[in-house]
Amino acid sequence: MIMEKIEIPSGTQVSVDNEHIVIKGKLGSTKKKFNKKFANVKVEGNAVVIEGSKIKSMQRRSSTAEHALANVLNDAIKAVNEGIEEHMKIVYAHFPMSVEIKGKEISIKNIFGEKVPRKTSIVGETKVEIKGQDVTVKGIDRYDVGQTVANIRKACAARGNDTRVFQDGIYTIIEE
Repeated sequence: MIMEKIEIPSGTQVSVDNEHIVIKGKLGSTKKKFNKKFANVKVEGNAVVIEGSKIKSMQRRSSTAEHALANVLNDAIKAVNEGIEEHMKIVYAHFPMSVEIKGKEISIKNIFGEKVPRKTSIVGETKVEIKGQDVTVKGIDRYDVGQTVANIRKACAARGNDTRVFQDGIYTIIEE
C-alpha cells in the first residue's frame, strides 16, 4: 500500500470532514472533495497523510487517485497562502472594444463591431481587475480562476469569421 505525505506549512490549517478536505490559509479557505473508495485522508501533526485503498482490486486505481489528490492538495495549500493569478491582454485591430465588470458578470462590448455585448460569468470567489488593456484574474481556487479565464476566452471567439483575419479578443499572457 502506497502512502503520500504532504507537509502543512505554518499558518495553514487542514481539516478532513467525511469526503471533504478544508484548507484555510492567510488568503481564505477552499474545499476539495475526494472519494473514500480510492483514498483515506487524515491529518497527523503538521502533515496530511493519504493512504491508498486496502482492497486489492482497487489498488491500481487507488495509487493513481492518491497521486492526483496529493497534487490537488499541494496546489490548494499553495493557493490559499500565495494566491493564483492569471494575466490577460485585450487586443483589437478592427473595432475598439471595451470590457466592463458588473457583479459576477463580464460584459465585452463592440467586439468585431457587434451591437449586442457578449457576456460571460465569473466563477466562484474569483476577482477580475481591468486596467487599460490588461486584465488580471485572481483567486484562491485554481479551478475557478482557470474556468473564469476559459469563459472570457470563449466569449471572445470569432463566430463564423476567419480567425486568421479577425484576431480581436482577450488573450492569456504566458510569462516565463
